[in-house]
Amino acid sequence: MKKLNFSIPINAAREKVWNVLWDDATYRKWTSVFDEGSYAVSDWEEGSKVLFLSSSGDGMYSSIERKIPYELMAIKHNGMVKEGKELPVDEKTKDWAGAMETYTLTEENGSTKLSVEIDITEDMQPYFNDTFPKALDKVKSLAEEA
Repeated sequence: MKKLNFSIPINAAREKVWNVLWDDATYRKWTSVFDEGSYAVSDWEEGSKVLFLSSSGDGMYSSIERKIPYELMAIKHNGMVKEGKELPVDEKTKDWAGAMETYTLTEENGSTKLSVEIDITEDMQPYFNDTFPKALDKVKSLAEEA
């Protein structure tokens, strides 16, 4: 797997950026960049499961590996969901099962720096290089709204 890193300065408090990232209504808005209608089912607590789903009910199941409120959310991707059912790891998913996606918020000069590190398979690099900056721009826009 390969690691990609993205970051963006946001003129908002860490708490506001955190809430944009993980509150259901705003989560749906910024992740629509990846797939219109996507959403997550989770309580976002350390050790909890997360279902990352498309409007069709397909997606991934993951777990919250580490959470420090307003600072860090580390998510481990474990497998696929098809038609609302978790599938066992197979040949297709074993290449990325265990991939991490980590969000870090740091305060810098009165604003917040949002940094994201993701593990990907090499074939997904062009997709994430294109879409992740757009998603972070959306987070920035939502967090900077009055």
